[in-house]
Amino acid sequence: MLQPNDLPLICLPTELSDEAAANLVEFLHELTEAIERHYFAQLRRHYSASDIPRPDPPSLDLGPASSDPPF
Repeated sequence: MLQPNDLPLICLPTELSDEAAANLVEFLHELTEAIERHYFAQLRRHYSASDIPRPDPPSLDLGPASSDPPF
């Protein structure tokens, strides 16, 4: 499993404002959804034709206020 500093293809900024961090995460969610929509048929075939379980989205541990939406 990748760790935060194991991402060889991108360089993440070390300092972001709260708003910039939220914008970055929102962009990545939208990008992931677009990729999943584009490759839906292939992903469906892959996961239904194999014993590979579909990965769950990562959970965000936001501490005691984790019931609050992040944005």
